[in-house]
Amino acid sequence: MFFSRRQPTLAELLAGLDPDAPLAERHLWLVRALQWLRGDRRSPEATVARLMQLIEAVELQAALQAKLRQWWHCLLQGVDLASLLVDFGLSTHSSFISAVADRLRRRWLPGTPETQDASELFALLEPSRFDAQWLNLLSAEQVARLTALLQQPDRSWLDWQHQLLDAISYCTAQIRATGFAADLRLRMSAEDQRARTFQALPGDVEELRSLFQEGPPNAGPERLLAAVQQYRARLDACRRAINSVYAHLDQNGISVGLVFRLRQLRERFLRVRDLLDTLIAPDPALATVKLLARRAQAAPDALSVRSLVTANSTLLAAKVAERSAETGEHYITRNRADYRDMFSAALGGGAVTGLTTWLKFGVLALGLSAFWSGFAASVIYAASFVLIQLLHFTLATKQPAMTAPAMAAKLLDLGPGEAVEAFVDEVTHLVRSQVVAVLGNVLMVVPAVLLIHALISLPGGTALMDRSDALHVLASLTVLGPTLLWAVLTGVLLFSASLIAGWVENWFVLHRMDSALRYNPRITRLLGRDRAPRWAALMRRHISGFASNISLGFMLGLLPPVTAFLGLGLEVRHVTLSAGQLTAAAITLGREVWQLPAFWWSVLAIPLIGLGNLSVSFYLAFRLALQARSVSRADRLRIGRALRARLRHRPRAFVAPD
Repeated sequence: MFFSRRQPTLAELLAGLDPDAPLAERHLWLVRALQWLRGDRRSPEATVARLMQLIEAVELQAALQAKLRQWWHCLLQGVDLASLLVDFGLSTHSSFISAVADRLRRRWLPGTPETQDASELFALLEPSRFDAQWLNLLSAEQVARLTALLQQPDRSWLDWQHQLLDAISYCTAQIRATGFAADLRLRMSAEDQRARTFQALPGDVEELRSLFQEGPPNAGPERLLAAVQQYRARLDACRRAINSVYAHLDQNGISVGLVFRLRQLRERFLRVRDLLDTLIAPDPALATVKLLARRAQAAPDALSVRSLVTANSTLLAAKVAERSAETGEHYITRNRADYRDMFSAALGGGAVTGLTTWLKFGVLALGLSAFWSGFAASVIYAASFVLIQLLHFTLATKQPAMTAPAMAAKLLDLGPGEAVEAFVDEVTHLVRSQVVAVLGNVLMVVPAVLLIHALISLPGGTALMDRSDALHVLASLTVLGPTLLWAVLTGVLLFSASLIAGWVENWFVLHRMDSALRYNPRITRLLGRDRAPRWAALMRRHISGFASNISLGFMLGLLPPVTAFLGLGLEVRHVTLSAGQLTAAAITLGREVWQLPAFWWSVLAIPLIGLGNLSVSFYLAFRLALQARSVSRADRLRIGRALRARLRHRPRAFVAPD
C-alpha cells in the first residue's frame, strides 16, 4: 500500500536515508529499501545480488555507514521488538471470534508506518515466502558483512540476547496463563494435573536469565546447557498435558473456541523453542536472519482469515463428519433383507409425506401473508420429518448427507487394493439404498395423496386446491423452468441440515446436556426422577435427527418467502413433496391433465429433482468428509477409476442386490 509504482534506484534510495527523520519516514525508508531489494520477485538470487550491491556501496562511504548504523539504532529503539518475536501471527485475544475480527480489521483497514509495534511494521512490509527464500540463501559471510554495517559496538548482541530473553519470558507467561485456564485445566488428564508442570515454568526462565546476566554464555556452557535442557523438558511436559485435552475433546465433543486456544498454545510452544534456538546459537546473526525467514514464511497464513477459520474448524468438521457417519450407517443396505427393510421404511416415509402435502395446501387455503404461510409450512414440514424419524421411517433425501461421512470413514486406510474395492462395494450399497428409498417414497406418496383426497372429498368435504392452483403447480414443476436449479439448491439445504445436525449433537455432548437432563434438580423436579433418565436417553439418541429435521423443515418453508422479500425469488424442490404436489394437481384437473404437456414435463422433472437433491447433498457432504479425513488426491483418483470400472462391469449392482 505504501509502494510507489516506480522502483527507486540505489543512489536515490541511499540519498533518502535520514536517521533524524520522523518515525513514519524512517519506516517508509525501510519499505522502499525492501521494494528495491525484491525487484520483480522472480529470482531470490537476484535479490541477494542486490543486497550485496547495497552492502558494497555503503562499505565504500564511511559517512554513509555512520548514517545507516544510526538509522538502524533508531529503528530498533523506536519499536517494541517483543511484539514481533512473541505475537506476530498469533492472536492477542483468547476468543476465536475476536481473532477473526482482528484479522478482518487488518485486511480491510489501512495500516500506518507511524507505529511502535514491530509486529504491525512487519505486516506493513508485506512479508512473503519469496522473502523467506532469499533470506535463507544468505551465507554466514554475507550476514556478517551486513551485521558489521548495522550493529553498534560493544553491547549490541548482548542487548539482542536480552530482547530474546524478554520474548521468552512473555511467551512463557502466556503459556502458563492459558494452562491455568479452568476450561483447559479440567480437561487435562488427572496425571498431568497432579504434575503441576505449568507452575514451574517461571523458575526455569529466571534461571536462564540469571545465567546470561552473570556474564557471557561461554563462561559457563555446562550450566547454560543444563538450564536449557531443563526448560525444554518442562515445555515438553506442558505440551503433553495440553495434548491430553485433545483426547478429552475427541471423546466429549469439540469446541471451536477451545481448539483455537489449544492451537494458539501449540504455536507458542513452537515459538519459544524457536526463540531459544536463536538465543543459544553459535552464530547469533545468522540465527536471527533464519528467524526472520521463518516469520516471513509463515506470514501469509498468519495474516489470512481463511487459514485461521480452516485451521480451527478442521477438528469440528471431523467430529461432525464422525457423528454423521455413525447415523449414516443405518441408511446403508448391504443385503436383500436390508434392502427390503429400507423399501418398507421408505413406503412409510412416503405415506407421511402424502399427509404433509395436503396439510400444506390447507395452509395455503387460509390466505395468510407470505411469511406466515411459509412459517406454517415450516412447522408442518418439521413436524412431519420428526414424525418420520420417530416412526423409524425413511425420507430418501435425508440419506446422502448422512451416508457420505460414513463412506469417508472407510477411507482412513486405502493402502492395499482390496481396501479400494471394499470402498467401491460400500458406494454401490449406498447408491442402491438411495434408489430404493426414493422409489419407495414416490410410490407411496401418490396413493397416500389419492386416499387423503378421497377422504376430504366425501359428501360435505371441500377440496383444498382449485384449478388455478393446480395449473400453478404444473407450471412451477415443469422441467422447462428453473426446477432443476431449485432441486440443486434444495440439495444444498439438505447438506446444510446435516451440518446443523452434527453441530448440535456435538454441542449437546460437549456441554453434557444428557447428564444435565438426568441429574439437574430443577429438571428432575419437573419430569420426575424416573422419567428424567428416559428423557435424557431419548434426547441423546435423537438430538441429531431432531436438529436436522427441524432445521430442514424451516429452511424449506421459509426460504421462498424470505428470498422473495429480498427480491431473489428462490424456490425449493424436494422430490417426495414435489411428487405429492403433482399428484394433488392431477387429481384436481381430472382427465384433462392427460392432455396437458405441462403435466408430462412435470412428470419428467420428478426423477431429475431426485437426482439433483441426492447428488448435490451427497457431493457436498462427501467433500467435507474427505477434507476432515485428509484423503489425498492420489487416493481420490484411485477411487474414481475403481468406481468407473464397477459401473461398466456391474451396473445392476447400483440398483438392486445381486
